[in-house]
Amino acid sequence: MTIRLAATEIEITACFPAIHELRPHLTEAVFVAQVQRQMQNHGYSLVCLTVENEIVAAAGYRVAEYLAWGRILYVDDLICRSAFRNRGYGGKLLDWLLEKARESGCAQFHLDSGVHRHDAHRLYLGRKLQISSHHFSKELGSGAA
Repeated sequence: MTIRLAATEIEITACFPAIHELRPHLTEAVFVAQVQRQMQNHGYSLVCLTVENEIVAAAGYRVAEYLAWGRILYVDDLICRSAFRNRGYGGKLLDWLLEKARESGCAQFHLDSGVHRHDAHRLYLGRKLQISSHHFSKELGSGAA
């Protein structure tokens, strides 16, 4: 088992099957272009967990600073492919992210999770993450003011 950053176009593309399970609205081409743009403009990093040369889990994260929390590591995306669940891979990747936050001098660790992702919630609560807020959103459509 190996955890490594995906930085090249080939490495990013290889993460698509995992991320696509979490973000099914994305095509491979849109995913690769958006990840590259977010890496360049917003400090996004993509990491994958590989077992026997197959990517079984992936996560996207960024280190940011907020008035409310100080320096944090925010997880945008975290998924273990459905065919590989219940083997501890998601937990290993979450532990890696928590350690990365500590190494990066972060005061806090944050992620949002869809209300329907009960298995993920069990993992997060098992790692002592707290449900600390409600996340509100509104679709604005393209070009909305």
